[in-house]
Amino acid sequence: MKKVLFLSTALICSFAALASAQTNGGFIGNSENISITTVNQIENLPDESYVTMQGNITSQVGHEKYMFADSTGTIKIEIDDDDWNGLTVGPEDKIQIQGEVDKSWTKPTKIEVDSIQIIPSK
Repeated sequence: MKKVLFLSTALICSFAALASAQTNGGFIGNSENISITTVNQIENLPDESYVTMQGNITSQVGHEKYMFADSTGTIKIEIDDDDWNGLTVGPEDKIQIQGEVDKSWTKPTKIEVDSIQIIPSK
C-alpha cells in the first residue's frame, strides 16, 4: 500500500512539474519569420484572431489595461498581471506582443495579450 501511495505521489509531482515547465516560456522560433500585424490592420481581422505586434506601450489606462502604439495608430491592450513574467517596460521600450483580437458590439476593439517581450536595440 505504501508503494502505491508513493508512486501515485511521485506521478502527480511529475505531472505538476511538467505543466509548470510548459507555462514558463520556451522556444518561439525564428522571430524574423513572424508576420507582424499593425494597429490599422486589426479592424479588418475577425474576432479571436491571433496577432503579433511591435510598438510601444504609451500609457496605462486602467488595471491591466494599456494603450499600445505603432507607426499606424493606437489600440487598447490588456495584459494580465501574471503575463508580465517580471518584465518592466517604459514608453521608450520597443516591445513585441502576441495576443488575441477581442471585438465587441459595445466596446472598442482591444488585444488580449498572452506574451510580451522587449525588442533589443540593434
